[in-house]
Amino acid sequence: MSKQWLDWAKRIQALSQSGLAFSKDIYDIERYEELREISIEIMREHTELEMDKIRDLFTNETGYQTPKVDVRGVVFKNNQILMVRENIDDKWALPGGFCDIGLSPSENVMKEIKEESGFDVLPIRLIALMDKNKHPHPPEAYHYYKIFILCEIIGGKPTLGIETNSINFFSEHNLPQLSTNRNTESQIKTLFEFLRNPQKETILD
Repeated sequence: MSKQWLDWAKRIQALSQSGLAFSKDIYDIERYEELREISIEIMREHTELEMDKIRDLFTNETGYQTPKVDVRGVVFKNNQILMVRENIDDKWALPGGFCDIGLSPSENVMKEIKEESGFDVLPIRLIALMDKNKHPHPPEAYHYYKIFILCEIIGGKPTLGIETNSINFFSEHNLPQLSTNRNTESQIKTLFEFLRNPQKETILD
């Protein structure tokens, strides 16, 4: 769950970004820029990131700030779940990533699974839409929604992508070291409930 200081920093950043996007008054713009600097100072005080890095993260965002959207493919085979090992941290995650503009959630998840694992899939149903702040992920500067879509393999073969270095299927009780920025153990175990009960209702938040 988010720490209080991180919630404050993100709220101040969101307010300042919206103000800078819509304000025309030069004095208001100065105030919103100062608010953004305060949010950067809060992040710097509680993380190991450099000021310039935090400033780049925040100043690259423009317009009204909304949560970012991450899509993850849930693929079962022989009572095991498909996972890929990410190059960025050498840990395991469900195939997926940020949603690209111009593609629907189903199109995004098909693309991500193909690129990261080599499998062609058919999206079956939305099984969970989770607010990252409500789950035990490490603290992050941005607010994310995570979309989990159940998919069925219809073709392809295991093929590494440019972001992955291994592909495998894992049982519920033999999970690998997880990339907790992307998925948590409690989330993976929750997804296995849909394998046991295909009629389980979609999870919200």
